[in-house]
Amino acid sequence: MFSIRYVRENAQKIKEGIRKKKVEIDIDLLLQKDERRRKLITEIDNLRHEQKDAGRIIGEKKQQGEDAEELINQMQEIKRRLKASEEELKKLEGEINETLKWIPNPPHPSVPVEESVIKEWGEVKEFPFEPKDHLTLCNAHGILDFPAGARIAGSNFPLYRGKGAKLERALINFMLDLHIKKHGYTEIFPPFLANEKCMFGTGQLPKLKEDMYLIEQDGLYLNPTAEVPLTNMYRESVIDEKDLPIKFTAYTACFRREAGSYGKETKGLMRVHQFNKVELVKFSHPENSYNELESLLQDAEEVLQLLGLPYRVVLLPYDDLSFASAKTYDIEVWAPGLGRWLEVSSVSNFEDFQARRANIRFRSGNRTEFVHTLNGSGVATPRTFIGIIENYQQEDGSIIIPEVLRKYTGFDRIP
Repeated sequence: MFSIRYVRENAQKIKEGIRKKKVEIDIDLLLQKDERRRKLITEIDNLRHEQKDAGRIIGEKKQQGEDAEELINQMQEIKRRLKASEEELKKLEGEINETLKWIPNPPHPSVPVEESVIKEWGEVKEFPFEPKDHLTLCNAHGILDFPAGARIAGSNFPLYRGKGAKLERALINFMLDLHIKKHGYTEIFPPFLANEKCMFGTGQLPKLKEDMYLIEQDGLYLNPTAEVPLTNMYRESVIDEKDLPIKFTAYTACFRREAGSYGKETKGLMRVHQFNKVELVKFSHPENSYNELESLLQDAEEVLQLLGLPYRVVLLPYDDLSFASAKTYDIEVWAPGLGRWLEVSSVSNFEDFQARRANIRFRSGNRTEFVHTLNGSGVATPRTFIGIIENYQQEDGSIIIPEVLRKYTGFDRIP
């Protein structure tokens, strides 16, 4: 999180960021508390010096057999004032730290007021028949079984069967191989659980606590995204400048309660509690992070280009940015059966926001600085699965498998 000193020195930037992200935090009140905090620290230091001097003089008087009662009374008053000031300081610091946790990352100046489509790729296919949605097609072929998933874990936990399971696994392996072999990322296979410090470091806590699955007995959260373990690999660490940029990719299952999704579209794979995703994470020198953002976007886009899925890239407006993001591109795939664009990836630059919360620095000469962190879905499988099923459906109800996946699936169509 931002330090109180950073907020004090960048008050206008912080206020503007809060306004743009539509967060209600009184920065002026926070700074008033900080001013009182600093006065209390000086007051406490002075009282401790007075207490020490009084104790020394009392000791000297007692050694000389002199009456020290008045000084003892004065010392008791100093102790009382010191205790009261220390308690007030503790209370103020708690209030200040709690407020600091909720201050979002200000948007980058290039982030627009309104959503902007900056790129479209591929042609939206015109079908000579009425295209079906993915759930209808999956049910017809028996490759997706939500009732079985519900019997096991509850609603919105998908279960893939047969060729559906093979297609899901093929997608994961194809994306990992692409990012490792062509884009130069190092593969990581991390734990699927993370502690509270990790969740705080990447900004899921406290903002998104209600969306997280918590194992209370162990104090561990199910990963909402591989961004959490990958970024926290360097928590409380110093990276050598010559090693930047560092690029990681990982597959994990992702778990989200979707606590705020009541009333939203939940048909089929649209919004589920468990899903698969290949994540891309970068640690960058601050001077290069926006160039790294553009290359990260291209890496995610290539997944969809090779799959032959029509997509568009949307630059998010500042009031749609996540708590931690300074700038985000969404990649959306066209789903003809549903008749809408579906987000399959968010590609973001967090600048030094996560690094401050997780204390991730790089060494440059004799000094250290906070790194910039970036991440992007490369990509999430549920809506990509939808895109494949709906875009590659045939009039007879069969589904063609994209050519790049066939060496992973071992078949070229469903059924």
